[in-house]
Amino acid sequence: MNATDERQRHAVASVLQARGTTLPPEGLPAGVILDSWARCVQAGLDPAAQPRLEVVEGGDLRARQERAAIVRRLAQAELETLSQQIAGSNFLLAFADQEGVILDLYADNRFQMSGSGAGIVAGSRWTEALCGTNGLGTALATGHSVAVTGLEHYFLGLGDISCTATPVRDAHGAVVGVLDASSYFESRQRHTQALVQMAATHIENGLLLHQMSGHTVLAIHPRAEYLGTLSAGLLAFDGAARLVAANARARTLLAGLQAHHGTPFEDLFGEPYELAVARLVVGQEVRMRDNLGSSLVARVVSRPPARLLRGGSQTAAAAPSRGLSAALSPAPSQVPAARVPAPAGPEPGFVCEDAALRRACALVREAVRMKAPVLLSGETGCGKEMMARYAHEASGRRGAFVAVNCGALTEELFEAELFGHVPGAYTGARREGGPGLIASADGGTLLLDEVRELPLPLQAALLRFLDDGMVRPVGGTAARHVDVQLLAATHASLEEEVAQRRFRADLLYRLNVVKVSLPPLRAREDFTQAAHGVLATLDSQARLDDAAVQRLAGHGWPGNFRELRSVLTRALLARRQAGGSPVLGALEIDAALGGLGALGGLGAPVPPGAAEEPGGIAAAQPTGAPVAPTLRHIAADAVRQEFARSGGSVSLTARRLGISRTTVYRHLREPAAQHPPR
Repeated sequence: MNATDERQRHAVASVLQARGTTLPPEGLPAGVILDSWARCVQAGLDPAAQPRLEVVEGGDLRARQERAAIVRRLAQAELETLSQQIAGSNFLLAFADQEGVILDLYADNRFQMSGSGAGIVAGSRWTEALCGTNGLGTALATGHSVAVTGLEHYFLGLGDISCTATPVRDAHGAVVGVLDASSYFESRQRHTQALVQMAATHIENGLLLHQMSGHTVLAIHPRAEYLGTLSAGLLAFDGAARLVAANARARTLLAGLQAHHGTPFEDLFGEPYELAVARLVVGQEVRMRDNLGSSLVARVVSRPPARLLRGGSQTAAAAPSRGLSAALSPAPSQVPAARVPAPAGPEPGFVCEDAALRRACALVREAVRMKAPVLLSGETGCGKEMMARYAHEASGRRGAFVAVNCGALTEELFEAELFGHVPGAYTGARREGGPGLIASADGGTLLLDEVRELPLPLQAALLRFLDDGMVRPVGGTAARHVDVQLLAATHASLEEEVAQRRFRADLLYRLNVVKVSLPPLRAREDFTQAAHGVLATLDSQARLDDAAVQRLAGHGWPGNFRELRSVLTRALLARRQAGGSPVLGALEIDAALGGLGALGGLGAPVPPGAAEEPGGIAAAQPTGAPVAPTLRHIAADAVRQEFARSGGSVSLTARRLGISRTTVYRHLREPAAQHPPR
């Protein structure tokens, strides 16, 4: 028996003796748990005692939160997403710093009020040395993702909780925090662990892009369609063509090569750096080979505004990073339009060859440079939030871009969400209080989306903030100054809302300093480029032929880009089911547009002699002929076939088809199509 086995045996004996129990029927826990128990025994912890909970003082907690501002902001976004994904699981989500101190937590009230969850608060320290084997502390101790279920916790008092935690590393590989999800439901443990690991990867990728903003960052993967996913590797190179950072996935993809800090580009890829840079235009995919002969697809996702190449030559300014989600998604192709002058500023991260849209971009750039409030108007789905993100980029502000959907929060909670609240300000308030969305955008940009949905009392509070820039949290007395670039967006006429006494005229005067109207998709001069660009985000290999573009251009597009994306998704599913060329033709577009017929009045072209089938699908069939499968049936068949190829895995099917798991389940329940005899 080696020393490790001896320590584990001693640990098991000590824990079981202290608990007064024998070996459980399922046998010994995993080795990572036994190693943790051994460390706890060596530290002199008594498993039958209560954990020695340590909570840092308020000033210390605030200082820690400020030091971790960047990674914390990324983590907060992931915590919010996770809270929606595991809602109803009696859960607690936490983000802690590298010393195990919880900086932020989201918790179901039932969790906080029951069992061991009552002691988990912001500022509490959950290292192994204090709290024994636990998800957060053991993840920090090992540097790896870990799940701790029930009585696998070293302290018996934590035996009613199941938790999973994953360390978060910065661009240089240093642990800067840890994500933890705890629940009283052991059955969801494996599912939750996968979600937490994905969230941690999102944070790490976002942190790498932030830390490497002064370098060129490439996304790599053997398959182009995965460049916009968590499967993509990220590599950052400095101006001397040396590797300065790589995420874990990149190191895996380049296994066998010396993908370390300082490694020259040519030691990884079989071509000179200057040649690669000349081919790597932002947003476009390039096929490369590493020095072991493996084929990879690469795309630039971030490049400094003006960077020096090796040898001192300087390239033209390239489009800077558009944020994590946009940076890792395929960028639409852009065709230069000689009649529209090039903007004196960063290029937008979307197709912008329409003259009216170019003028809108120029107006937005000048407005944010003057720090003037901007009101974005336009039909739903025409790209107001994308323009808002471009405004934030063009402003050069270093703070966060915070978008607030004014129609998504109840009037009772809106003030606290917008302006923040102190601990115990109202029933259900977070114990540690909350800074509020305005304060979260300090030094950055605040977008009030669908601003007409603001309740009238909140309109008055917002007006006060616009007057003096001071924010006072709900239940508090102290106010603080917050510096934000304010943007508002609406698809309605605020002037009409004022006339109907649903919107304050004085607030409209403050928001409407600069009004920017965005053209609807049907009026865009660059409709063809826009259609190709949206299709590229769905499938980088797919193409539209001329007839398909003509069919699309003849549609009314009341839903604008959201509707276009839905139509192209349906057309892609039909094309995949049919097999063959990845080129979408008029047939697939006609069927996809026909699927909107049930919505009424959308202007979808219907082939001559076509009749409406159930579900609104147009089918051009001679009278008396067998009815062809509807697009719904075609899509269901495509999903079933991919489900079979994926070995019955719903998650893998969803990833391969680019749809949600819920959509997969819905199609699997769909009856099989009755194909006409041949």
